[in-house]
Amino acid sequence: MSNRRMVTIAPTGGMSMKTANPALPTQPQEIADDVIRCSKAGASIVAVHARRPDDQATCNPDIYSDINARIRAGCDIIINNSTGGGNSGDMLVERGDGLWESNFEERLRGCDGVGAEMCTFDGVTVVDTVGDKEVVVITPPSRCETLVKRMVDRGIKPEWEVFSPEHILQDVTRLIQKGHDKPPYYINMVLGGDKGFQGAMPYSHDVLNFMISCLPPESIWCVSGIGPAQLPASIQALLLGGHVRVGLEDNHYYSRGVKATNLMLVERLVRQMNEMGIEPMSAPESRELLGLKAI
Repeated sequence: MSNRRMVTIAPTGGMSMKTANPALPTQPQEIADDVIRCSKAGASIVAVHARRPDDQATCNPDIYSDINARIRAGCDIIINNSTGGGNSGDMLVERGDGLWESNFEERLRGCDGVGAEMCTFDGVTVVDTVGDKEVVVITPPSRCETLVKRMVDRGIKPEWEVFSPEHILQDVTRLIQKGHDKPPYYINMVLGGDKGFQGAMPYSHDVLNFMISCLPPESIWCVSGIGPAQLPASIQALLLGGHVRVGLEDNHYYSRGVKATNLMLVERLVRQMNEMGIEPMSAPESRELLGLKAI
């Protein structure tokens, strides 16, 4: 088992607002400043979400390009733009049946930001409950093909984001077998989002172990624990040889009642890794592992 692992920082996400945590970075320069600090602390990948000037969610490629350029001006971290978007702003389409729908055309635009080396592939069909809104995220097999081809056509490597075992065993495995990615396949397992997402799994040791057993050959994997699952899921991932993601996208708290910053979460994780004899991989090392072009 390697003693070097990749640390991803997920600074913003597409759901939370500054009302939940004032430290949440939402605008291009504050996102870049946060990411640069986290890169210096040991993060080698950033999972970027874009926001409009009013802090609502978007996949506007001009905003992504702006964020990406500001990040790249300050560090060499791997830039991974989201095609999940979020549950507000440009990402929502009101339907006539009382439900809301995630805007698939807007999600596709997440692949078009200049400077993206990876994009988060959310080939999932789930329901996201946001207050009194039920948002259906509809990504059937045909849309999965459209989304991954958009990435491949732009020379972008997918980060296969999954919330439950069938997401691995169905579309991710099918698309990998069809040749839409080259090994190693980087699969991010998001656990603990079950309270907000119908179609997501809670975190437990057994759930994570089972999902690892479902991975296609030649996969490498990361765990993103939501809320209180972030700390135990990260430690279990490290023990099992996986990579880890932390950040305010997934968790607002450092400890009970204590709001976190992105830097606090990365620094704590790196301290824990050091205590376990594990070192964070640098961005160039991570690019080599993932098969990305050097910059």
